[in-house]
Amino acid sequence: MGLMDALLGNAKEISAEDMQGELAPLLAQGERVQRVYKLVRDMFVFTDKRLILIDKQGLTGSKVEYHSIPYRSITHFSLETAGTFDMESELKLWVSGMAAPIQKNFGKKMDVHDLQSVLAAYVLR
Repeated sequence: MGLMDALLGNAKEISAEDMQGELAPLLAQGERVQRVYKLVRDMFVFTDKRLILIDKQGLTGSKVEYHSIPYRSITHFSLETAGTFDMESELKLWVSGMAAPIQKNFGKKMDVHDLQSVLAAYVLR
């Protein structure tokens, strides 16, 4: 991912196998990483049990927030694709017990339809 892609918020899929070892301390026994999307320093991690949103904070990224959302807690989600003059796609997740949705923005190059398809596969099972 080049500098311009990072600045524009273009996400890319990275190897689930690589992340399995890195996330091992966070995972439940037997939990497997299925898909991972990286957006600059933040990540969407789809496991077989939950969605983990990883938000690296600060200049060095040493402070990290791990937001774990069981798929059964996602009540609905929406996807707004980028338009001609709109540079970003937007994903919103509504989680039971939260009034406001979790919102993430992606650049035009991100295949948000693939991300939505993966999310739908886990939420709608």
